[in-house]
Amino acid sequence: MKRNKIAQTRALLEANPLIKTEAAMKALGTTKSYTYVLMSKARSAYAQEHGHTINSKMANMRRLAKRIEIIRPNNLPEGMTVVEAEEIVADVNQAIARHDLVNNPAHYTAGGIETIDFIEAKKLGYNLGNVVKYITRAGHKSSQLEDLRKAQWYLTREINSLK
Repeated sequence: MKRNKIAQTRALLEANPLIKTEAAMKALGTTKSYTYVLMSKARSAYAQEHGHTINSKMANMRRLAKRIEIIRPNNLPEGMTVVEAEEIVADVNQAIARHDLVNNPAHYTAGGIETIDFIEAKKLGYNLGNVVKYITRAGHKSSQLEDLRKAQWYLTREINSLK
């Protein structure tokens, strides 16, 4: 019975990823707390089957944005307008860009300029580039003291290479 409910929940979520908990409860005939459990397990099973290893929240946001982008206006979730769907897609895409730790890490863009752009524009070498990198991210990613010590290490190495 439990597997059947998970399969039903998964089918429900695949048909309508924006389904509200209350609507899922009615469709499944379950309590609110059990519905949350079923929805979580259904999402996990889907992610495991499809080999998703990225952050599940970001994966859900990407799927939501993609799903809304391809939904026809007459298939939007109940009460949602095309404009609202487009706004959700835009918001999700912005959130993905802000939290993309590979292409757009927040600790490198603090202050409005990407650190690598500054390093390349000033034609800094490896050691001085790392000094700038660790100074600009100090306090934004991990331990501020650790980042400053790393910057100091690279600066000392650059100074010693000039002797």
